[in-house]
Amino acid sequence: MSVFSSSIHTAALAARLRAAGCVFAEDEADLLVSAAPSPAGLDAMVARRIAGEPLEHVLGWAEFCGLRVRVAAGVFVPRPRTEFLIEAALALARRVAGTPVVLDMCCGTGAMGAAVAAGLARAELHAADLDPAAVRCARHNLPGAAVYEGDLYDPLPATLRGRVDLLIASPPYVPSESVGLLPPEARLHEPLMALDGGADGLDVVRRVIAGAPEWLAPGGRLLVETSERQAAATAEAVRAAGLTARVTTSDDLDATAVIGARGLTGGGR
Repeated sequence: MSVFSSSIHTAALAARLRAAGCVFAEDEADLLVSAAPSPAGLDAMVARRIAGEPLEHVLGWAEFCGLRVRVAAGVFVPRPRTEFLIEAALALARRVAGTPVVLDMCCGTGAMGAAVAAGLARAELHAADLDPAAVRCARHNLPGAAVYEGDLYDPLPATLRGRVDLLIASPPYVPSESVGLLPPEARLHEPLMALDGGADGLDVVRRVIAGAPEWLAPGGRLLVETSERQAAATAEAVRAAGLTARVTTSDDLDATAVIGARGLTGGGR
């Protein structure tokens, strides 16, 4: 329940947010008023937002694919463009006979895994991330899933090797020299490890791709989010790993993904 019912107060709050540079000030004001536990709590939340903290961190949640997922302060906020990768993943997962085994690599809050699981009648879901704070969020957002903390594939159980039908990943892919150009909400409030992809942005992406064939089931798919300008190099890395590769894009979401496939006999096809 809102701590205030006055539209006048909400309008005044929206004016403060707009003056601080919040583009969707009215919507944010409504959300903050609805989420605040008390008038004092609202004041504290507004102060955090005006200081530049991401709205999702202030609220403690983000909306992703129609779901509300927990997002703790200092954790990477799931992006709307990633919903395009989820659409592609669900289309492929629904072709799997039986219960698809899904691995959300570099899972962050676990938003991608949660969205895939919500879109399927059943799934065996696994997720992994290096950031302990993100793993705590993922364990909340993925009840019943196995969530591992560690560097990429290192913490995965050996029993998962060769069984993954769908490996989804949104690794960091911002080139190091471009991190400073990101909006302050990202570069000041999200972990650098979730943003910085190295010199060309593909350091972690290449590691995810190189390790994927060992974990994919015959006929399994790898879906990696990337940028349009990095798509060709990402697809090249997928082919170098022995998988087929195709690039798919969404102009509406400004999203790009590379999809790799493992052949039914274990190699690329």
